[in-house]
Amino acid sequence: MNELMQRVMARANAAEAVNLARFFKTGPGQYGAGDRFLGVKVPVVRAVVKECWRGADFGQLEECLASEWHEVRLAGLLALVQRFHHAKKEPAEQQRCVDFYLAHLPAVNNWDLVDLSCYEILGTWYLTHDASPLYALARDGKTIWEQRIGIVSTMMFLRHGRLDDTYAIADILLHHPHDLIHKAVGWLLREAGKRDEGRLRQYLAPRIQSMPRTTLRYAIERFSPADRAAFLATPRK
Repeated sequence: MNELMQRVMARANAAEAVNLARFFKTGPGQYGAGDRFLGVKVPVVRAVVKECWRGADFGQLEECLASEWHEVRLAGLLALVQRFHHAKKEPAEQQRCVDFYLAHLPAVNNWDLVDLSCYEILGTWYLTHDASPLYALARDGKTIWEQRIGIVSTMMFLRHGRLDDTYAIADILLHHPHDLIHKAVGWLLREAGKRDEGRLRQYLAPRIQSMPRTTLRYAIERFSPADRAAFLATPRK
């Protein structure tokens, strides 16, 4: 067991583990079924990673991502984020981080693991490279987590004023059956709307009658109360 794993596991809290297991839906048939929690909150995991990520090589990160413990996998992903960003002048090392991430997608198996890692690594990388792998994840991903990575990774694009990919991938996922994808698409549409509200309105207008209600609610969250009410009152097909 490597140092990163040991430090995270040393901060286990049994009472908090029960709360986290409930929050992340680990019961039979739920999206996080079977996952196990130590009871270590994200700020604590981040603090541990900050202390010792430099000592974690790819072999140790792989050990973390193979762990049964959710927070240990999170630590491995956050350490990979650190490694990726500190290699910004070393494209070969960044490529290695991207390849490692894509090779270990089965370990990125809950929404927090996705949201805290994918746009930092894949979103940053594909800003300056062919972004078609994100479209492939959204369209052909084997799990909802891979599909969620496809849309959430475009957060970094939005932060750089690049909106087209978010809308294009939102269209791929717009009628997905799972609520967690509805929420992710709505969230990213809302973020796109922060940059250009007019474009968001244009996007929503022809789709409003058929898109999932959850997606719509998330997307229009920053609109005025009157506008939100008008959008939600639009008859459904």
